[in-house]
Amino acid sequence: MNRVVKKHSGSLPSTDGNAVRYDLYAPHVDSGSLPIIVFLHGFKGFKDWGTFPDAFFEIALQGFAVLAINFSHNGIGLNSDQFDHLDLFESQTLSQEIEDVRIVIEALKSGQIGQSAGLFDLSPIGIIGHSRGGHAAIVAAAEFEDISCIVTWSSVLDCVDSWSDDMKKDWDTKGKTEIKNTRTGQMMPIGKQLYDDALQNRDKLSAQTRVKELYIPSLFIHGTADETVPHRNSQKLYEACPSYEKEQILIEGANHTYGSAHPFDDDELPPHFHEVIDHSIRWFQTYLF
Repeated sequence: MNRVVKKHSGSLPSTDGNAVRYDLYAPHVDSGSLPIIVFLHGFKGFKDWGTFPDAFFEIALQGFAVLAINFSHNGIGLNSDQFDHLDLFESQTLSQEIEDVRIVIEALKSGQIGQSAGLFDLSPIGIIGHSRGGHAAIVAAAEFEDISCIVTWSSVLDCVDSWSDDMKKDWDTKGKTEIKNTRTGQMMPIGKQLYDDALQNRDKLSAQTRVKELYIPSLFIHGTADETVPHRNSQKLYEACPSYEKEQILIEGANHTYGSAHPFDDDELPPHFHEVIDHSIRWFQTYLF
């Protein structure tokens, strides 16, 4: 197996003119063609978080290209792990995230993204999403027929139900709510448009609804000790998915990030996260090659 993986970085303009930043991890190939896996981060997440880049490298070593993106309103600018655009974070919506995925898929199909890596064909397309990114991945896979295979890590079932009563009360009375980023100490504002968009477009934007349209190979991974998104979320998604090629994997004792943290400086990946990577690679090797 080729041990040379290079990272190519760039950005695409979103529908509202903000940047969808990405890293393309690609092994060296002579053919100029590779299957590609798009990665979607979750709420307060980003493509450079913790062990995510290690996962992208490991997956690319197996002969896949991996495209990790930052959603255009995730609040991260050119500093790879600093929330220095809280105005964008405040104005996020689920609809905009799906539009960001649309732009990425169109850029993959046109060859725009692969040019820097000398790749003229990045297909077929698989997708991975973590947490709320898993929710977005399910919606995107139902929305875009170019996505051929999906893996979710710790996916949310329905965003509207995941928001607390206090958050909804803040949105109704103040027009925004705030959450604390325990890593940075920042109070991060979230505008009411996030709630309104999700509620008004619930049939289109809920993973609980859209998973019923997935007939592609679908793998749902979750930790049994997830303190943020209970593993019953993935259980319900798995049960609702009509695909003949579907599987649910519960990793015993694993938390929401499978033992990972940011920053992550250990020499070895956490065992639970390594297990997630192995299962994901197996799934894509079976259904994406």
